[in-house]
Amino acid sequence: MSQPVALNLAAVIVAVTEGQPRVLTVTGPDGRPAIPSGPLSDDDSTLERALRHWIRDQAGIEVGYVEQLYTFGDRDRGFTAGWRNVAVGYLALVHEAAPSPGAAWLDCYELLPWEDQRTGPPPSFDASIQPALAAWVSDDPDRANRVAAVFGDAPGFDGIRVLDRYELLYEAALVAESYADHGVAVPDDLPGSTAMLGDHRRIVATALGRLRGKLTYRPLVFELLPDEFTLLELQTTVEALAGVQLHKQNFRRLVERNRLVEGTGQRADSTGGRPAELFRFRPDVILERPRPGLGVPYR
Repeated sequence: MSQPVALNLAAVIVAVTEGQPRVLTVTGPDGRPAIPSGPLSDDDSTLERALRHWIRDQAGIEVGYVEQLYTFGDRDRGFTAGWRNVAVGYLALVHEAAPSPGAAWLDCYELLPWEDQRTGPPPSFDASIQPALAAWVSDDPDRANRVAAVFGDAPGFDGIRVLDRYELLYEAALVAESYADHGVAVPDDLPGSTAMLGDHRRIVATALGRLRGKLTYRPLVFELLPDEFTLLELQTTVEALAGVQLHKQNFRRLVERNRLVEGTGQRADSTGGRPAELFRFRPDVILERPRPGLGVPYR
């Protein structure tokens, strides 16, 4: 017998502040961080209007760019009063603003620390996750191949496979949700990362992978920058999202070749040295070609 469906909307709201990607969170019913979410009401004329309503209600901010991400409806999301819980996830890009009480910005790499490869693999990965994965692999060649595929060292590191890495760590019982979902106490020696309510960290991983992928063929990064910016600010923002460090001159040649920006004739305020030139996004690029992005900044 089929179960009726309870439809919820959930938003991964991303900003980049001082070179760090940040996610807006609220406090979940179990005290863990959660992303803003709420049920679809008969009063909501569209899913997006309902989503914006819940973001305003729970976080006290307005969002601009929004896109539908994925529908999360696995049976292990649970049932509420006999209703199967299904969530439609969204990705929103904003400039960081002070949220309402009860909401807070959280560093994305506190949730997914293994994704920040800007200075190489994080110390926590080398010290705890990598040995634990080696023990989990043991003599199983299938597991070994999967670990090599998703945790390949740079330049083999594929930044887009964020969800694959999270789900592998979940299967290997190296994230707290692996235990909480089954009502089991979280071990004290579990590698450090911030857990979230239910499958919300999985939704965040899905959003980060989508955003990294879209950097290659859509100019979404400019949604996260001020109207005027330096090329260094642009590069730092791309690096923050991609999780890898980019070669300065190669990156600038890429931006110039793709004609993504144009100079303003102005220079940034500076307290020392020569002030950097200010640029702005060149919107005509959207009409000039179908995939106006940054290519593949991971390689």
